[in-house]
Amino acid sequence: MITMRRLLASLCLLMYCALAQAQVPHVAKVREFDDIIASGVLKVALYRDFPPYSFMVDGEARGVDVELAQQLADGLGLKVEVLWVTPDETLDDDLRNFIWRGHYLRPGIVADVMLRVPYDREFSYKQNELGELINELVVMFGPYQRERWQSAYDHRRLEEVSSVAVFQYHPVGVEVESVPSFYLASVLNGNIRKMLHHYPTTRDAFAAMQAGEVDATMGMRGEIDWLMSQANDRNLHLADNAYPNMGRQVWDLGMAVHESNRQLAYAIEGVLEGMLTDGSLERIYASYGMRYELPGLYQTE
Repeated sequence: MITMRRLLASLCLLMYCALAQAQVPHVAKVREFDDIIASGVLKVALYRDFPPYSFMVDGEARGVDVELAQQLADGLGLKVEVLWVTPDETLDDDLRNFIWRGHYLRPGIVADVMLRVPYDREFSYKQNELGELINELVVMFGPYQRERWQSAYDHRRLEEVSSVAVFQYHPVGVEVESVPSFYLASVLNGNIRKMLHHYPTTRDAFAAMQAGEVDATMGMRGEIDWLMSQANDRNLHLADNAYPNMGRQVWDLGMAVHESNRQLAYAIEGVLEGMLTDGSLERIYASYGMRYELPGLYQTE
């Protein structure tokens, strides 16, 4: 009986250990700088189906982030390999899946660098409930674009947008569960809420404005600029209004690498600074019909 109990106890212990081992998250191997150079390839994580930043056209990767990634790789004497990112619930999840741990759908594979990451000290040093850094395995660096919010409207149905107050009387389309959605639903004591129309993406909201379903839309300036360029419709105008009582209206976007790969970050920053100096990055944005604004780090008083 004692032998049988010991056998059962041993089996239970083995099962527990196997289960515990299976639950330990797999951490991908991060390539060191010398290994990246030796491979001849720079692996860059870019968001999937996110025009005008990164998207596919007839099987070819396009977008300002795609072209930036290609020029960064060229500057390091490398070819670029895109790892397409499908957004998870939070940016913290995206950094975990593509910079330091890897995604369960492709275990062991992470990018060397990820683009379109907020360059923000508060976000970089964000802590969990235990006071631990959430993104301690990530270095955020290389701000390359300043982004802000932008409204557009159809001049045939709306004479001008001098203030968001006009949206109390005109239907406005926004992306569902987006900052513009939350903002317009709450500002002016919620008086705009009844005029809000929600769509899956900013592109869909813009298309609804073109179709006459709504009179205006609001989204990130980069997206709105690109959509306006694509539409090429003189009846569609950009608004110059401000957004009172809104939180952060302007933010900088940069890149991220694993905290052990600072040498790669320094090398990329060197290439990026050259692109900022010679205007090549601004030209990339202009080719997509987008206004370019230097991040705060590079702006002079």
